[in-house]
Amino acid sequence: MSSASLLDKAYNVIIKRMVKTGRAPHYTEIAAELEIPVEDARKCLHDLMSAVPAVWLFPDTDYISSFAPFSNLPTQYWITVDGEQKWFGQ
Repeated sequence: MSSASLLDKAYNVIIKRMVKTGRAPHYTEIAAELEIPVEDARKCLHDLMSAVPAVWLFPDTDYISSFAPFSNLPTQYWITVDGEQKWFGQ
């Protein structure tokens, strides 16, 4: 199980990336950002997804599908800020 501190850092990496780019990072990108081994980041991602409500991975993968309040997959819920649409809501 990942430490609470590592889970907090991973959460922040994910949510900040989604706000900035409109897409969720892959666990290899999380590893680079946190300066941890790739496999540790993959395990941390799974631990985080088990600990946080309203977030999930695409079935049978390590890809973030949804991370509240955002969806990494297109939905009918478009989020537009200052005329820019690069996000989808859950």
